[in-house]
Amino acid sequence: MATQHNHQGHRRRQKERFRQTGFVGFEPHNILETLLFYSIPQRDTNDIAHELMTRFGSLSAVFDASYEDLLQVKGISENSATLIKMIPQLANAYLNDRNATGTVMDSVEKVGAFLLNKYVGVTNERIYLLCLDSKLKLINCTVMGEGSLNKVNFSPRRIIEKAIQSSASSIVLAHNHPNGTALPSDADILMTRQLYEMARIMEIDLQDHIIVAGDDFVSLAQTGILSGNIY
Repeated sequence: MATQHNHQGHRRRQKERFRQTGFVGFEPHNILETLLFYSIPQRDTNDIAHELMTRFGSLSAVFDASYEDLLQVKGISENSATLIKMIPQLANAYLNDRNATGTVMDSVEKVGAFLLNKYVGVTNERIYLLCLDSKLKLINCTVMGEGSLNKVNFSPRRIIEKAIQSSASSIVLAHNHPNGTALPSDADILMTRQLYEMARIMEIDLQDHIIVAGDDFVSLAQTGILSGNIY
């Protein structure tokens, strides 16, 4: 009975600490321990949190782990694995909602920051298309392709069709390298040049192609691969 009382008291203190300061000062395992309160109501979650950190190495790696790998950790049920996988997706939805349409995309820094938020929690390759008006305001941001860890189908025709449908004056293409660097491959450069020529025929400016890897990004406009952009 005393053990149960101490257990409940610890949970109350952790929750109150979070309400007062958020996760400021929490160790990574404390963050996981607190999160797991909501899927494991009757058990000490500290040991499970430590096991998650030991197995995956960092807090972000825990959230990026696959559902199947999470289930291999002792004490992690389907509910707990689902809860953990919700966190990066909630962060993604929150950040995307804050960056509503109408944002002016008039610098590489603004576009890069916007796209870093878009790729939070994304572990497969994904292509985004940003359609901009004549004043470089964001009209929409659309997923144009979703693939595996290192491959995604690319359709220049669909991208141009979406740009025309959106009445875009210019566009920005983006994709990610989930387990690599943000440096463009030869295929990335060829794809960019093909799209640039197709867009130019339709009197649409391909402003940039941004490649994201983790918390880093590379702008092909800044590298000189693209010309004629109006950042």
